[in-house]
Amino acid sequence: MRRDDPKPLVLCADDFALDAGVSDGIVRLARQGRLSATSVMTLSPRWPQDAAPLAELRGRVDVGLHLDWTSPFARAAGHGMPLAAAMRRALLKGFDRAAARAVIARQLDRFEAAWQAPPDHVDGHQHVQQFAGIRDALLGLLAERYPRQPPYLRVSRVLNGAGQAAGVKARIISALGASALARGADRRGLPRSDALLGVYDFAGDEDRYAKLMDGWLAAAPSGGLVMCHPASATDGGDGDDEIGAARQREYRYLASDRFAEALARAGRALVRGSSHYVSHYTRRR
Repeated sequence: MRRDDPKPLVLCADDFALDAGVSDGIVRLARQGRLSATSVMTLSPRWPQDAAPLAELRGRVDVGLHLDWTSPFARAAGHGMPLAAAMRRALLKGFDRAAARAVIARQLDRFEAAWQAPPDHVDGHQHVQQFAGIRDALLGLLAERYPRQPPYLRVSRVLNGAGQAAGVKARIISALGASALARGADRRGLPRSDALLGVYDFAGDEDRYAKLMDGWLAAAPSGGLVMCHPASATDGGDGDDEIGAARQREYRYLASDRFAEALARAGRALVRGSSHYVSHYTRRR
């Protein structure tokens, strides 16, 4: 890469299939070229029908599994729990690996049944992919299930600074297993991201989000991953969506010329992680 070439950046919209507004917003942004990945909540009853409009974007954006233990969908499936309870379990004794493996396998099955292909990547709703017990089950299952072309993993190691506006939240996310997940992925030869950006408190207006994005774009290393949570509308598909207003602000900004100009100013180009992280891992080997 020449010095003046744009630096690669992965921009992933989480929570696809959460509700109609989230899925619609993500599809619209992907059509505009404003995203390079999305993560799917496969336990949502909407996933099979929402996979259809996403299919036209196959090969243009990465589509992955948003592993879920904490949403109302997960609780309805029988394994879910509030985030605080999941964090306590991860910190005190960890999740049972055999039970976690079965939960992960069911979500992968649901992904593949609707998408007719393996996921390009795996991350976690509220970062559960790196919780103790879950991460070991996930690493082992991915290595066994996809030995030739494994999906890349999101390592939720929140980059310090970068206008994160998250403080303690960012440190807790990283401390709940980012380093352990990265080490485990490397041992098993699984491609992964490293730095995570996009963490904030979901407060403020569109101008504040634009300033935060400027900070993330400036601070992200080559191949950094920024997560976002856009929606074109909010219909309450996940109960009372506490970040519904923030989702719509993010959507408006990402769809606007302001975001395209911010990317150009920062010298960033959106890329698919399925290409970037896999090639990076191959070079490291």
